[in-house]
Parts: sequence; structure tokens; C-alpha cells
Amino acid sequence: MPPMEAQVAVAKTRKYATSESGDSLEMIERPTGGLSLVLADGQTSGKAAKAIAGIVVRKAISLLADGVRDGAAARAASDYLYTHRSGKVLATLNILSIDLLSQSLVVSRNNPAPVFLVEAGELQVLDGAVDPVGGRRGVRPEIHEVPLRPGLAAVVFTDGLMVAGERFGRSIDLPRRIRELAAEGVPHPARWADGLLAEAVALEDSRPADDITVLVAAILDWQGEDVRRLTVRMPF
Repeated sequence: MPPMEAQVAVAKTRKYATSESGDSLEMIERPTGGLSLVLADGQTSGKAAKAIAGIVVRKAISLLADGVRDGAAARAASDYLYTHRSGKVLATLNILSIDLLSQSLVVSRNNPAPVFLVEAGELQVLDGAVDPVGGRRGVRPEIHEVPLRPGLAAVVFTDGLMVAGERFGRSIDLPRRIRELAAEGVPHPARWADGLLAEAVALEDSRPADDITVLVAAILDWQGEDVRRLTVRMPF
């Protein structure tokens, strides 16, 4: 197998005129090698939604840190939210893992929003029917595993991206837009995430009606430098 590296980028913004985003994202290094990113979107908006998303993300992250498999972590996070809030609130949940033990990209969905996979210029849409977490016991995720290969990319997002501009009669054609990005050649996670978010915010006249988070992960040829980097920018 050729030497590879993973690159991940996230771009997010909150609903206009709210103090907190209801989307929560955390990353953890997997005990068997690799990374897991957990993205949750809590029901409603603002601080209440942030609290709901935080419950889900923290539970999933803690289990992944203990070596629990992604599907089991998602189910346990759903059961935990159901127990904690008596089934009265919901959250969407995505877990995206670069699993070095299985040498695969693992996508877990409890989110009606699709996940887009790009490989060799081809687009695969993961959009099977799933339930959000927290509404009942036994909610299961949709799980896909794809072998790690240079050029593989995944685009994960919360529903704010899909509905951007709808109140003004406009929207992003996401499959077309991501095909255009894929046609540019080697995936560039930061440029993809920033570009999709910027387009969504523009469609909302810079006043988003919902929280928006875009997560892009790509597997690329190794750039020849054995250094890991993490960069964060957080306005407050």
C-alpha cells in the first residue's frame, strides 16, 4: 500500500442572531490508530440545541476513546440521549472515522442529510433512510466502509447547508457542486469546506436561518513530511 496522509477541514457558522451554534463537533485519535470525528446537530437552536448536541458528542467520543466500534458508539449515544431527556428531544449524528486498523474510511449516519463520497472523480451519495438519535431505544446508524486510497474524500454536513436559501427560493445543488469540486483534481478539504459554507451563507444573504457545519476529509498521497498539524480558528 502506498504511503498516504489524511487531511481534514471543518467550516461552521451559527444561526443569525443566536449566541451559540447548535452544531457540535469533536475529534479524537482512535486507540487502534487513526482519527474519528463526531458531528451532532441538536434539536431547536442556540444554547438548548448546543446542550443536546454536546450530550451526544461527548458520549460517542468517550466510547470511541475506549475502543468501541463506531456503530455501537452511535447506538449507545442515542440510548443515552433518550434516557437523559426521556425521548423528548432529538439530534442528528454523524461519525466519520479514518480507521488505520481496518484501513478503511468508516461513515456512520443518523442524519437525514446525505454524505457524499468522492473517489476517482466519481460521486457516491449515501442517503439511506435513517432516524435521528434520542427518540427511542435501539436507533441504529447506516454504516459504510470504504478502503483507504489516495483521492478518496468525504463531505459531511448538517441540514443548514441543504436548506440554505430556500426561504428566498434558491438553494445549492449539492451533487452538482461537489462533482464540480471533484473535477478540479486532487481533493482540497479546506477549500471545499470554506467554499461550500461561503456559498450557503451568500444564499442566506449573510443571515443564516440555521446553523451550518461542513466537514471534509480526504485521503491523499503522502506529502513527504512526518509531521501532524492541527489548526483552529474560532471567532468569539
